[in-house]
Amino acid sequence: MPSLELQIFAIFLISQSSHFVLKRLGVPIFISHLIAGLVIGPMAAELIHRSEESIQVLGPVSALGYAFFMFQSGVKMNIGMVKRAGKMATYIGVLSVLVPLLAGSIALQFVNEEAETFYKNSSFLLTVTYSLTSFPVIANLLSHLKIINSELGRLVLSSAAVGDLLSLFLFASTAFLKIGIEVHRQLAQEEIVLSAIYVLVVLFVLRPAMMWVVKHTPEGRPVKDIHIYAVILAFLMTIYASKYFGQILILGPFIFGLAVPDGPPLGSALVEKFDCMVSGLFLPLFVATCGMRMQFGFTSNLIRLHIIVFLVTMLTKFLVSLLLTLLCKMPKRDASAFALIISAKGVVEMGWYGYLSDNMLMPHDVYAFLIMAILYLACQVPVLVKWLYDPSRKYAGYRKRNIMNSKLNSELQMLACIHVPNNVTAVINLLDASCPTGERPLAVNVLHLIKLSGQASPIFISHQTEQKTLSNNSYSGNVITSFQQFERNNWGAVSINAFTAISPTNLMYEDICTLALDTLTSVIVLPFHRRWYTDGSIESDDHAIMTLNWNVLERAPCSVGILIDRGHLRHPTELLSSSESSHKIAMIFFGGNDDREALTFAKRMAQDTRVKLTVRYLYATNQGGDDTSTWNHMLDSEVIRDIKDNGYVRYIEEEVNDGHVTASILRGMVNEYDLIIVGRRYEVDTPQTSGLEEWSEFPELGVIGDLLASADFFGKCSVLVVQQQQTT
Repeated sequence: MPSLELQIFAIFLISQSSHFVLKRLGVPIFISHLIAGLVIGPMAAELIHRSEESIQVLGPVSALGYAFFMFQSGVKMNIGMVKRAGKMATYIGVLSVLVPLLAGSIALQFVNEEAETFYKNSSFLLTVTYSLTSFPVIANLLSHLKIINSELGRLVLSSAAVGDLLSLFLFASTAFLKIGIEVHRQLAQEEIVLSAIYVLVVLFVLRPAMMWVVKHTPEGRPVKDIHIYAVILAFLMTIYASKYFGQILILGPFIFGLAVPDGPPLGSALVEKFDCMVSGLFLPLFVATCGMRMQFGFTSNLIRLHIIVFLVTMLTKFLVSLLLTLLCKMPKRDASAFALIISAKGVVEMGWYGYLSDNMLMPHDVYAFLIMAILYLACQVPVLVKWLYDPSRKYAGYRKRNIMNSKLNSELQMLACIHVPNNVTAVINLLDASCPTGERPLAVNVLHLIKLSGQASPIFISHQTEQKTLSNNSYSGNVITSFQQFERNNWGAVSINAFTAISPTNLMYEDICTLALDTLTSVIVLPFHRRWYTDGSIESDDHAIMTLNWNVLERAPCSVGILIDRGHLRHPTELLSSSESSHKIAMIFFGGNDDREALTFAKRMAQDTRVKLTVRYLYATNQGGDDTSTWNHMLDSEVIRDIKDNGYVRYIEEEVNDGHVTASILRGMVNEYDLIIVGRRYEVDTPQTSGLEEWSEFPELGVIGDLLASADFFGKCSVLVVQQQQTT
């Protein structure tokens, strides 16, 4: 028999090799772990030592891994989702479990020749597992597909949370009923009482203790290690308690996980500390063990029955979910994707089937069929969902939403994104420099973006409709209070609506673009990913935010501005106490869509006497003569003519035919102004910028924006890089 270490090495070698190939097809990694088990297990009996002994060695380790996985899944699951689930999600969650269960039960009665063996062979208990909805499986699938915080993903998660709790209740009830009928009613009653005691201890002893830990952990500080170890010790005790209670062996850790306060500081600390160990070691071993124990050779008289019941139940689950979403006016492709996701099977179901097989409630050939069914579904569902559902298509620019197409003396819809407290000051200073008035008001939607940690489901909060949530997160509360104060200082000229989005950083663009779409936003303001100290040294450099900005630029349903804050764009209160009660703003104009958009924003600012605007037009002698450039030149001439006629704007026009001359001009401006506005002009080649793109460090800013953000050009001025709404 190979040693435990050799078995583990073989599992990881085979799983990683297969995943290297399968990941290109969009197949989840747990399928590769399952394939490793199939290779090492009975299917490779002639090549590798076959073995019941191998499974006996790995069995306890994999069982511990599954318990850890269920505990972690409970921690990540926000039980509040069930309370907040709308009618649509609740109906789908309930009916997608009950109707398939009913259909499977009817099919079971028709194909089961001996009605008196209905409970003896545990067929109904298996039918319950076929119809159940698993929140952890669906959350992992949505994360794999990168649509967990899309509109579809949120609805699926809410429905799955409702369906999961209902499924657990049905499974436990059926198991108790089976014990009462087949064994003894008194034993069933004892099991119910013991299970109730366990749940009460978790709710009224362990959860209050964990809430005490959260309450006594200073804001922004990590939970003490001693408290983390205490929770893990309690988790290990729940495994023993579950085993003692018998029926809830695999439910105990999950129930305890649900009781852990989700999110920071405790929930996120537990997930961060053990996620690598669970997903990287324990879970692969569990899945591989499930594959190793498969024994092919359909010999029992129940296999035909369960194939029929499984297919009827799964088909009904798909059709019910599809019909309900279509009745709710969901597009056909989206509804089909929803039905596929809600019908997905995965690691949780493998645990259920393993539990039933270990307790002699399922023949080996039925177990093998069900594991192969999970393998097939897990390979097909992600591919089909990717083909059916594209969340970015709703951002397509069917309507022009930019600053140029907004009337000059009308309300400008803006979306300001906030990551850290420093962003608040920078954005407020930019809004004040926009000089809103009653005739030119600003409608600002403030979106506070928080990284999802310690829970599986993203959260989106509108603080206009959920005022009580302010007290739950003082960090968001401070952000909102600052903007509300700005609104009061500009009463009648500025309206503020505040939102908080808690989601994975790599998917935050979904929240930003969806909110921009829903609020008819004309321009999104994004903080630049790099921040500096006043002496020019780098304070922070967040590449996750850089990737986020890229994603927004590519998908935004409106114009986008990236704000590079140098800390010198003065706050409104500073202007009141300063001898220079005005903002000095410059706009560098070369021509093109982005520059015209940037100039329009600058022109809107210049209508107030507090702003001293300088427009510097750098043109080349010869920029080509095709139809597109001729049309662009005509549009450029039109907006420039309007600026020349504006007596409040200082206009400078210079001929520039070389990038080095442009760099020299910009170098002389960085200490003269509070803010410089430029167009992004991504991948636009002109004589004025020739040679500069070779030194570009931040392509998302364009050549000029990148130049102004570089260390060589460090000065006091902040920079706003504008990209007009993409129309292609």
